[in-house]
Amino acid sequence: MGGWDEVRIAVAGAGLIGRRHIEEIAANPGARLSAIVDPGPDAAAIAGREGVPLYATLEACFAADRPDGVVLATPNRLHVPQGLACIAAGIPVLIEKPLAHDLEEGERLVAAAEAAGARVLVGHHRQHSPILRRAVEAVRSGLLGRIVGVMGSAAFFKPGSYFEGPNAWRREPGGGPLLINMIHEVGNLRAMAGEIVAVQAAASGAVRGFPVEDTVAITLRFANGALGTFLLSDTAASARSWEQTSRENAAYPTYPDEDAYTILGTEGSLAVPTFRLKRYARPEDRSWFEPFLCDTLAVARADPLAEQIAHFVQVIRGEAKPLVSARDGLQNLRVVDAITRAARTGGTIEIPVP
Repeated sequence: MGGWDEVRIAVAGAGLIGRRHIEEIAANPGARLSAIVDPGPDAAAIAGREGVPLYATLEACFAADRPDGVVLATPNRLHVPQGLACIAAGIPVLIEKPLAHDLEEGERLVAAAEAAGARVLVGHHRQHSPILRRAVEAVRSGLLGRIVGVMGSAAFFKPGSYFEGPNAWRREPGGGPLLINMIHEVGNLRAMAGEIVAVQAAASGAVRGFPVEDTVAITLRFANGALGTFLLSDTAASARSWEQTSRENAAYPTYPDEDAYTILGTEGSLAVPTFRLKRYARPEDRSWFEPFLCDTLAVARADPLAEQIAHFVQVIRGEAKPLVSARDGLQNLRVVDAITRAARTGGTIEIPVP
């Protein structure tokens, strides 16, 4: 095992997100890429470019040159078996979201991680975003008063190529925006407004006609009594999404007049991520007949994927506990599972809170 001056991290999965992790490891002075684990035909060229060995399996990697940590950027169905392999080997692991491809498997992974005292960080990278941290700070400071509700959206248009060739699985149940995109939004909502305890939903696949959903309307009830609405669509010509408003990923154009969330309180409201704030000049005279004082809160910006790798380095060294634990990742999965069931049954699904 390498010394703590520079932790050695293996990346399993050399697809799009795996390559982004490789870039961030290379950019972090406290980390070094030690190996790539991927049996696919394209991985050899990436390993050669990075100057690291390539292994077909985690077991082969561990036997040849045990890393200090592992990033799992593999397909969803592999997260649990590969996560269990890392736990059994006693190697800290960053598991890309979702934690598991279904709730039962996620519970199995969490049980193993907690029994072993394993260091498992789940890749809900927005939790490392300074934008989200600033929104959470504003809510917790009492600036908005008691939180009444949240209005949110992730409405964007995925091109046809997103569903073609090796990605044809995205046309099927489990490949739609609920599991791929909404799980990020659930993490944001829980951070800003608290635990989600019940959901209702209606889903449609009418635009594309695939077996999987393309648009979902969701209502949420939070443990503190607040309510929320959320519209999710990957077939809407819209910019009301985190990717297109946060300016955290240069791959997406950005629109400074759009927001992904509006947090509503008894004392004021905050739009995120523009941080446009509306409050009354005299809180004692609150009324829709009274004008608001309008302001914009200051916020720093940084790449949350870079922040996440920096945090993972600290987790490997034992200097920090995972910001998003396996149990936290499981709760995000549990909420998405509840939304899926609510859309299927038309009922209200209650969600147990950890």
